[in-house]
Amino acid sequence: MPALVTPGSDPLISLSSVVKTYDTGEVPFTALKGVDLTVEPGEFVGLIGKSGSGKTTLINMITGIDRPSSGDVVIGGTPIQRLSENRLAMWRGRTIGVVFQFFQLLPTLTVVENVMLPMDFCDVHAPREREAFALDLLEHVEMADQAHKLPAALSGGQQQRVAIARALANDPPILAADEPTGNLDSGTAESVFELFEALVERGKTIVMVTHDGDIAARVERALHVRDGEIVDDIRRGGRA
Repeated sequence: MPALVTPGSDPLISLSSVVKTYDTGEVPFTALKGVDLTVEPGEFVGLIGKSGSGKTTLINMITGIDRPSSGDVVIGGTPIQRLSENRLAMWRGRTIGVVFQFFQLLPTLTVVENVMLPMDFCDVHAPREREAFALDLLEHVEMADQAHKLPAALSGGQQQRVAIARALANDPPILAADEPTGNLDSGTAESVFELFEALVERGKTIVMVTHDGDIAARVERALHVRDGEIVDDIRRGGRA
C-alpha cells in the first residue's frame, strides 16, 4: 500500500512501515499492518473508523503510549521507539498533550492543581509561576472561575475543557485526542471541537480519533482506518 504523505520536507509526525501485533493467546492479533503516514505542523487530522479498526492503536504509536512491533515512529525528528521508558515519559510531557475520552483528571486535586501536574512532572516554569500559567490556560478554555473546585463538581464538558488545558500545560506542539467528544452531548461536543479549531489556528497540530460523522466531516484531513490500515486520506475541499 503506498505511503500517505503531505507536502513539505519536514513532517512533524512520520510513521514508516509501522506494524503492531498483540499476543492475545494462541493467535496473535495484528492491529496495525505496515502503516505509513506523515503529518505536517499545523494540521488538524481526524482518525476515522469502526471500533477495532486500529485508530486508538495508531494514536498510541504517535504518543508513545504503546510501541510498534516493527517500523519507525519519528516525532519532531525524534525516533521515539528508541527511547527508554523514563526518557519517553519526559519527551511526551513536553511534546504531546494527550486528551482522553473520560478526562482522567485526578479526583483529589483541584482543577488548577490538575493543570499544574505536567509542569511539575517536566519541571516547566519556576514553581512559583506555575499556578499563574495554569490559571491563564484555564482562562483560555473558559474555566478559570472553576479553578479551585474538585473535578467531581464539574459537568462532563467542563471536565474535558480542564483536560484540554492540562494537555496544553507545557505548550506542546501536538495534541493527541482519543474520542474527546465521545462522552459528551452534541452541544458540548460542538464547543470542544470549536476549541480545537481555535488551537489549530494558533499553530497547534491535532490528531483526533472520532466516531462522530459530523465532526469527521469538518476536520481539515480525515484518515479512514480499516483493519489496521489507512485506506483513505481525504482533505477538506478534495481528495489527497
